[in-house]
Amino acid sequence: MSNAKIPYKIYLKEDELPKQWYNVRADMKKKPAPLLNPVTKKPVTAQELSSVFCEELVKQELDDITPYIDIPQEIIEFYKMYRPAPLIRAYCLEKKLGTPAKIYYKFEGNNTSGSHKLNSAIAQAYYAKKQGLKGVTTETGAGQWGTALSMACSYFDLDCQVYMVKVSYEQKPFRREVMRTYGASVTPSPSETTNVGRKILKQFPDTDGSLGCAISEAVESAQTQSGYRYVLGSVLSQVLLHQTVIGLETKTAMDKYNIKPDIIIGCAGGGSNLGGLISPFMGEKLRGEADYRFIAVEPASCPSLTRGKYVYDFCDTGQVCPLQKMYTLGSGFMPAANHAGGLRYHGMSSVLSELYDQGLMEAVSVEQTSVFAAAEQFARVEGILPAPESSHAIKVAIDEAMKCKETGEEKTILFGLTGTGYFDMYAYEKFHNGVMTDYIPSDDEINNALKNIPVME
Repeated sequence: MSNAKIPYKIYLKEDELPKQWYNVRADMKKKPAPLLNPVTKKPVTAQELSSVFCEELVKQELDDITPYIDIPQEIIEFYKMYRPAPLIRAYCLEKKLGTPAKIYYKFEGNNTSGSHKLNSAIAQAYYAKKQGLKGVTTETGAGQWGTALSMACSYFDLDCQVYMVKVSYEQKPFRREVMRTYGASVTPSPSETTNVGRKILKQFPDTDGSLGCAISEAVESAQTQSGYRYVLGSVLSQVLLHQTVIGLETKTAMDKYNIKPDIIIGCAGGGSNLGGLISPFMGEKLRGEADYRFIAVEPASCPSLTRGKYVYDFCDTGQVCPLQKMYTLGSGFMPAANHAGGLRYHGMSSVLSELYDQGLMEAVSVEQTSVFAAAEQFARVEGILPAPESSHAIKVAIDEAMKCKETGEEKTILFGLTGTGYFDMYAYEKFHNGVMTDYIPSDDEINNALKNIPVME
């Protein structure tokens, strides 16, 4: 089909919404390593996980054989408020770059939370309500997840308690206030409200916080309150499962116009949006039906895939969560106050870690100033102000498009635009004023953090 017949925005019809989530683990010959009990070092049981997570979510977390899992009708009805999300051809960006590459992006910012996070937030809130819980606790980095969860909990009349990474709490007050508007309580992390928070503050009194810290506090808070469970916005397999609505919609839209991407790019923090976007395409690759090049893009200030180790580690700084085999910088790694707050996690999804370790996916790290330069370039021609997290994918998409310009190759590039950056103007201001800096941790910093990974017998 010719370029002229491909619209600027490709929308699916409401009845084309996915009815099932896709579980990529079912097609993986070598499965991700199981979560381990940190005390016994044995695979965690459903009963053990049920003290932390909702029962139905535990089933999804442990299921690595069922390829498709039905989406409850009530969740589908909620999805209809903002889905299907558009697949957009970046004609203006292509023209500006002068590249023969064809660039597409899946835009997930058309909802009140401003990001893809609502896809899993509504699912987790639904299962919590179905179980009869009073409320949930969680962590948030940049605030997109906390915003999405507060909206979902408001919909189901659930209490929502959010531990927000301290640096983001201070840099992004408007994101914080949106959460409070939806009824959530928001606490900067690490805080004095939990035992683990006080312990972290004693060890790192000047810390800006991290997702690992906030996770520890949220888990403790859930376990010390009757009728509460912990929910999270990335990393675990249940979250990647819910986010596959992104990739499923994208593939359906592309198939309608006989478009096949050569390169699929996503930003990578814990792995939720990247995993959600690539899963259906990765499934084809795993089954030998098609081939794609996948690129995970992470910040140079928190490079878990490109500089971390593939080992069992704690998912949280307080070391109260199960052990997960993943690419990690060490649970005690304290990232710099990078503005892409959603990417400031010390580890990576076990699913994506395993795919990366098998050579099925690439990873690159990029510096902050180059990311914001790409974000500005994109905003000026495509009319969307992207979130700093999403802009990591934009940066590498532009890089790949420019390579096509040099070689004359007409490759098709797809990337995930996970959300908008309208609550990130403090960061944009620093970039425009020329005071934004790039921070790259030294080998000594990373090695010191990795010294505390658990010893496996």
